[in-house]
Amino acid sequence: MDEEPIPADPTPWDPSNAWGESNVDWDAAVNWGDTDMGSIRKVPIDGRDENEELHWYDPVVHAARPGPGVLPPLMAEMLHDPNHALYSVITQPHTPSTTSHVPSADELRAAIPHPNAYYCKEHNGWVFLQWKSSTVLPPLVKEFSTPLPDQARRKRTVSCVGDGEQPFGPTNLTHHWHRYEKAVDATKLNPPYTRGELLLDLYLCCQCSLYCLVSDVIPGVIPTNLVDDFTRDKLSHPAIDKTPRATVVAGWETILTVIDNRLWRDEQRSLPVGRPKFRSKVGWSPPVQQVFKTIGFPLQDLQQGQSASELALQPPPIDPSTPEGKASRTLLLRAWVEVGAWLTVYQKSKDSLGGYNPMVLFVKAESARDMYQVGIGAHVSQIPRGLLPPVLSNHTGLENAWKILGMTPSTYSPELLIFAYLAQCRCDPANTMTYFTHLYAIINTMIQLGQNVPSELQTLIVEERSRFRFTPDDLSEAAKILGFGRDGEVKVELDNEVDDDFIAQAWRSARQRAWQDPSNAANRRAKLNDALRLIAEHRGSEKLLKVWSDEKGSGMSPDTAYTTLEVPRDVDETMLLTVYSMRVEDQPSQAERMREALSVIAEVTNSDRLRQFLATGQDPGDTSVTSTTPDMPRGLNQLGNTCYLNSLLQYFYTIKDLREAIISIAQADTKALDESKFTDDDLKRHRVGGRLVTRREIMRSKKFVNLLAGLFFNMEYCENPAITPEIELAKLALVTTQDEEEDEVDKAGTDSSNDTDATLVDDLAPRPTYDRVSSSPLQSPTGSVLGKRSRDLDSSMEVDASAPVASPSERMEAAKTLTSSPTHQAQDATEFLEDAIASSSKLPPPEPSADVEMKDESQASKAPPLPPRKPRQTDDSVMMFGRQHDVSECMDNCMFQIETALLDFQGKETSDDDKTSPIKRLFYGKKKQRLTSLSPVDDALHQSSIHEKEDLFSHLHVNVADEGFDLYDGLARYFDDVVELGGQKKRMEVSLVDLPPLLQIQLQRVQFNRETQQAYKSQAYVKFGETIYMDRFLDSANPEKKARSKEIQAELSAARDRVYKLTQGKHAPFASALKNTADFLSSQTVLPDISSDEALVTSLRKDEALVTEQLQQEREKTVRLKQQLEDLWKDDTSAAYELTSVFIHRGSSPSWGHYFFYSRNLPNHPDSWFKYNDSDVTAVAKDEVLADTTGSTANPYMLVFVRKGCNAIETVHRFNPESIEDA
Repeated sequence: MDEEPIPADPTPWDPSNAWGESNVDWDAAVNWGDTDMGSIRKVPIDGRDENEELHWYDPVVHAARPGPGVLPPLMAEMLHDPNHALYSVITQPHTPSTTSHVPSADELRAAIPHPNAYYCKEHNGWVFLQWKSSTVLPPLVKEFSTPLPDQARRKRTVSCVGDGEQPFGPTNLTHHWHRYEKAVDATKLNPPYTRGELLLDLYLCCQCSLYCLVSDVIPGVIPTNLVDDFTRDKLSHPAIDKTPRATVVAGWETILTVIDNRLWRDEQRSLPVGRPKFRSKVGWSPPVQQVFKTIGFPLQDLQQGQSASELALQPPPIDPSTPEGKASRTLLLRAWVEVGAWLTVYQKSKDSLGGYNPMVLFVKAESARDMYQVGIGAHVSQIPRGLLPPVLSNHTGLENAWKILGMTPSTYSPELLIFAYLAQCRCDPANTMTYFTHLYAIINTMIQLGQNVPSELQTLIVEERSRFRFTPDDLSEAAKILGFGRDGEVKVELDNEVDDDFIAQAWRSARQRAWQDPSNAANRRAKLNDALRLIAEHRGSEKLLKVWSDEKGSGMSPDTAYTTLEVPRDVDETMLLTVYSMRVEDQPSQAERMREALSVIAEVTNSDRLRQFLATGQDPGDTSVTSTTPDMPRGLNQLGNTCYLNSLLQYFYTIKDLREAIISIAQADTKALDESKFTDDDLKRHRVGGRLVTRREIMRSKKFVNLLAGLFFNMEYCENPAITPEIELAKLALVTTQDEEEDEVDKAGTDSSNDTDATLVDDLAPRPTYDRVSSSPLQSPTGSVLGKRSRDLDSSMEVDASAPVASPSERMEAAKTLTSSPTHQAQDATEFLEDAIASSSKLPPPEPSADVEMKDESQASKAPPLPPRKPRQTDDSVMMFGRQHDVSECMDNCMFQIETALLDFQGKETSDDDKTSPIKRLFYGKKKQRLTSLSPVDDALHQSSIHEKEDLFSHLHVNVADEGFDLYDGLARYFDDVVELGGQKKRMEVSLVDLPPLLQIQLQRVQFNRETQQAYKSQAYVKFGETIYMDRFLDSANPEKKARSKEIQAELSAARDRVYKLTQGKHAPFASALKNTADFLSSQTVLPDISSDEALVTSLRKDEALVTEQLQQEREKTVRLKQQLEDLWKDDTSAAYELTSVFIHRGSSPSWGHYFFYSRNLPNHPDSWFKYNDSDVTAVAKDEVLADTTGSTANPYMLVFVRKGCNAIETVHRFNPESIEDA
């Protein structure tokens, strides 16, 4: 159940400092200290969206909300005049009659307009009123400008109120109704309304399946004015022997008797209106004449053609076999019911009829008020009345406030007022400030009139103030604080004619003036910040909100700013920017504070140059920023810790086919993209990444590729050495569609290990921040930014961490072992292959031995499990786009969007292995995976235990755990593994069926230390060269060679395993341990009680020599076997690949670091390389790229090879203006 949220640490609201001063002393009137925030009763209400409520000013955020609503009591008044009662009318069996044409029971029932029609005496008419709980809406006759409530949400609950409706307690205090005028055609209902056209108003509760239909008054046979005239005439001219009320009753009874005689006694005689009996009963006047004319009794002369005349009323025909008779009959029956109902209600009055004995009526009318009030949730048993003191309930100044909030003062309670306010803000976020203004007015009036303010309402005001709610008075005060008004510094009134830039400059000037009084500067600047935000939200100005977010700072003083950058106050701007860049480069973990300091100095000095530098990353006053040589690639400026994204975008630019495909849509019209329409069938014809894509993903992807095309255009034509990507491009690249959707549902954040500063920060360990809590390594031992991809055999299967692992082979086995839960045991190998093997061939990183030393002090010092992180606050120098992912996931997100955007969704159907997509054509190959049993018994009994599956892949994965391995060794482990399935060990063999032009090999450096329960980055050197031959891993490779290679590899792994156990395993190294023990026993003098045992010493030295010899033999054997393996495949060179890109991560921790990459200058200069380090692009020697990185924290984490002879890479693609001049 969603309840009214109470912030964990609400910002205190000081009423004395609140904008919009009134004549009330809030501090004196309300004892705020008595409010117990933890004991306040929660108000049941669901469906609230924190993002919508905080961004109430943004129409895009709340486009689907239904708008303002009303609570049941106010709705009851809206259904029909609250001073008029509605009655349920039924007819009783009439006295039997033997005459012809007697009305039947069906005709009597049909005389009432509809089963859901209720009689109103004051209108002598009917109101169609129906309430019903149904998951199906009644037939609507039109579309509405205001959206209907979310139908999926409505279907979840039958009714918001009522016993037994919600067994776990109500999720909402009461209904919240929304009105849609003339929405339903009553003739389309079941049963239909058959008396002509009738459009009904529709009321929908946005929280449950209940709806209500109501009509305007359906007029009766006798118009209201005639009924009133007839009644007034009888009241003013009573009969001699009757009271006025009895005269009225007698008159209407006479009319009813005339109708009754015609229908049930077939009375056909005329009624002379001048005879005494008629006159005494009903009299004769224009109203009487008009009444009879209305019910079908025309006035005629009985003595036509004679000198004397006698007027009489002629009965209408009632024979149902004729059209005239049928129509008259229907009219008379309706009039008979209505007059009978009118008399029944009229006689309920306590006023005396004297001695008059009224006639027996065959029409009963019972009040329907209780029934329909209970139905819509407005009954006094559901919502109590009379809790508001009379002085407030009769306060005329609050009438509009109650109505705007959708309630009535008579039904006030603190909980209901809170619910009404929150429900209006939920359903109509755009008018949140209007609702807060009226809520504030009600509570303020309570204080003005000396009434006690309930603690719940006190708390609500505090909470809403902490969420930056304001009133018109607050808005006026904010304008004054910024200097607007005739008496202000700006000398201009703030109205809609004042543009955002002028307001921003007024704010900056006021903040600069605030430093003139250092003692009050911080308080003054805080008020200025609040004032700008208030005005920005009121205007719905994204520009002002960005200015506020970017420049508000956190209260750093100018002195602190200069001290932080270690510069004097009189430093010139050029020197200041130089020092700033040096400080950030030397201390990247302090970049946030450095930037804040520069922002304060820019404000104090009112420097446009510094502001532009902070906004663009380029110094507009730097004359050195000129065009460089045309053939030099361009760098990318950081947007705030986006170094790995920059590396990825620069890598994409070097891929010729991909670049050309993206640039080809650079001129696409964004509006045209937004108007693209895809049918469901169009979407079903294509899959990306093995699944269908949504319209949202298509439009998002097209936007991403359009922005990327613009960046590529600048990288080709820009003369500056570096380009700044658009922030929106970075957001789309770093945040997935799933992230956006999850954040829309829940803004509470996530404790995923991916969601850290790790992904984007620089070399030094980040300082702790108030708004981040990294996940415990215990929760996610492999969570990091470095290649978190793994060969996920099943999403529910985990790395087995129970058994100790000492050797590389054991560690590899443990890393591949699956948990043997009953679910896994029941899973067969076919399902295992089909459902569990990811298309990217992911391989989980192994868990290292317990004796690995942690190098990351910041990680080691953390307490194990930490609480879930609080919602992240946006800030300049931290990650700007919500949750972040590792490098591989960022690449996946970019590739997914590129492939989606470039697909022709109106074209022919494509399959997963279709190579028309540049992404599939360039990056994807095909592999075959074979799962076999290791048990000979199982092989003999179950020949079907061998299972194969072909799948696509875009990356190959090499686990990096130990020194002394080259790239072939790592790939060999990947292509031949042992996994555990259902308690049995299986061999997983992978071979390559089809190779892609670009071969991406992920070096997985994230390891896990069980003793410390910490993830760490392996710095092991993996040797690789400029060329790699993939022949040995092909499915078509020579079977004999593959078998022999497997044998050699097994021996090699065993030898390496023994070397590891002797040198690095538990209690190792043994040789030095034996030697040290022998030396100690033979020469120690510290412990005189221990005598030297020569035999033991001799035995220890022999064991030492034996271990040393065995170690030497095993090392020689590994060298020999490795050479045999390479000799076996030395002639297989048809699948040759050339190294083209090397991605580097610099840092000692998997949780933070800096990224850059090397790119080979292909195709024309293969011996030269470029180093892309954000904005700096430099030429480097090949030796730097291939260097042994042992002892360094800068290691490759991804290698990219291009198939030899394939012209997929064009590293330098620049526009050369000299080519135009030459032409």
